[in-house]
Amino acid sequence: MALLEVEGVTLQYKTPKHLVTATYKVDFTVHEADRYVILGPSGCGKSTILKAVGGFMLPVEGTIRIRGRTVEEPGPDRMMVFQEFEQLMPWKTVLQNVLFPMRVTRKFPLKEARERALAVIEKVRLTKFLDIYPHMLSGGMKMRVAIARAMALEPDILLMDEPFAALDALTRRQMQQELIGLWEQLQFTVVFVTHSIEEAVIIGSRILVLSPHPGRVRAEFDAEKFGFKNMDAAEFGMFTKRIHGLLFSDGQERAAREGVPS
Repeated sequence: MALLEVEGVTLQYKTPKHLVTATYKVDFTVHEADRYVILGPSGCGKSTILKAVGGFMLPVEGTIRIRGRTVEEPGPDRMMVFQEFEQLMPWKTVLQNVLFPMRVTRKFPLKEARERALAVIEKVRLTKFLDIYPHMLSGGMKMRVAIARAMALEPDILLMDEPFAALDALTRRQMQQELIGLWEQLQFTVVFVTHSIEEAVIIGSRILVLSPHPGRVRAEFDAEKFGFKNMDAAEFGMFTKRIHGLLFSDGQERAAREGVPS
């Protein structure tokens, strides 16, 4: 059984003047330990899909299921990591930040919550920084705290919405390496949204390519064999060019011919 199933999902939201169709009949599945990347141009509904998987909005058509259970509301089985890790509370230490969601949800007794927090902090190599505040940490360390905080609740899926989008190129590359390093160690399941083709190929074990607005599935690729080790290889370049062609072809015109609403 797939961990996450998205079947025929159409998502809409209202603006003051319009009803906007963000995605149209999107289908995909995510399995245990997948690094599943949703890739597409701005406005194609990538982040909207993540919100729907998180339970923050419901489809107008189609179904989203986690382990066979229909998603109808947010829950601790799905944890979100936002851009620049702004969800870290600056007035709390590393340990306090990781403890916070366990204390709020009361999923574990206090003693067990602390033990779990210490264990996951050790896994992300931050044991020496338990009493340090976020402003004293590097970007990569903040990401590790954010992921530790999410993983302490044992979620089924980690949802990451363009977490590196606002970073400069060098810092972004360092953060990508940090994320892959953590995944190799912890083997968590992640659904990662980006509009960068190169980032999608580096991060993803599988990549879902969406059309321009409204987002619909153009293709899905297995990208397991690509990564930092072969970025300079001709095959890597050919693969990214193929995806580029899909993203910037006649997607909108084709959608119009097939009757996709806007």
